[in-house]
Amino acid sequence: TGPGEPELAALDEPIDDDLLRLIFTATHPALPATSRTALTLKVLAGLQIAEIARAFLISESTAAQRVVRAKRTLLEQRIRLELPAPAERTERLAAVLEVIYLIFNEGYAATAGQDLMRPALCDEALRLGRVLAELAPGEPEALGLLALMELTAARAAARTDAAGEPVLLLAQNRALWDQLLLRRGLAALARAEALGRAPGPFGVQAAIAACHARARTAGETDWAGIAALYAELGALTPSPVVALNRALAVAMAEGPQAGLDLLDAIAASPALAGYHLLPSARAELLARLGRREEARAEFERAAALTRNTRQRDRLLERAAQLARGA
Repeated sequence: TGPGEPELAALDEPIDDDLLRLIFTATHPALPATSRTALTLKVLAGLQIAEIARAFLISESTAAQRVVRAKRTLLEQRIRLELPAPAERTERLAAVLEVIYLIFNEGYAATAGQDLMRPALCDEALRLGRVLAELAPGEPEALGLLALMELTAARAAARTDAAGEPVLLLAQNRALWDQLLLRRGLAALARAEALGRAPGPFGVQAAIAACHARARTAGETDWAGIAALYAELGALTPSPVVALNRALAVAMAEGPQAGLDLLDAIAASPALAGYHLLPSARAELLARLGRREEARAEFERAAALTRNTRQRDRLLERAAQLARGA
């Protein structure tokens, strides 16, 4: 037996959950990882091409090509949509975890439309994550993903105000955070850590979410610890988005100029060219440095890039506040 196989023995059992069984089926190794994930998100999770493009920071045409290519491969190789053998399920676990996380992420921060969130997608991803964690109780990444989703979902009620406008994490009323979900998330993270294996990307992200969960107030947040965790995550999965989040954590720990220097170092990354959170993050740090006109322009640039109506309105309001000298 190979590493991790005894811990994944539960995956040998029949999978009774229809959607989870289909996700395992659609993540066939004959497909490139990016193509099979795109196909699964499109066909099984019902995500639109624009949503898939956002998830991978790619163009819509590239996302569409990945779905078409995956379908063509399945057809040409006459791959049947059937449940893989137990050994293959273990190999496909990472792809399945990624699909579940991307479903959750689209639910938690909708790409487009009037709503900031799509709760049904969050709920479905949480359900799948809980099923998978029971199927693979010895797999730290399954537990890490579950912990990450539980801890993130716990903040949902505080993410918008009475008018439905988005509320940034540091301004959220923590009394509105769901205590049951927080306890569940911290318990899942503790189970993952108790396995004694090095955390993977989901485990590290869960540890970051736990830092926020354990802080009773925004001021008590361990930003230096979060910045260190983002550095660890960047070593595991190098990504401009991870680098962006690390820059924001550094800004909180060491000051806005330190964070801005890190953001400017990644600003030319092609993957971030249409990513509205980059100019939004720069705008916040520029505003904190008193560079109001530059910050206003960045908020307007971010507003032009997002297709979520509520996010756009919030960004334009921030730009207007700066224009008024507020």
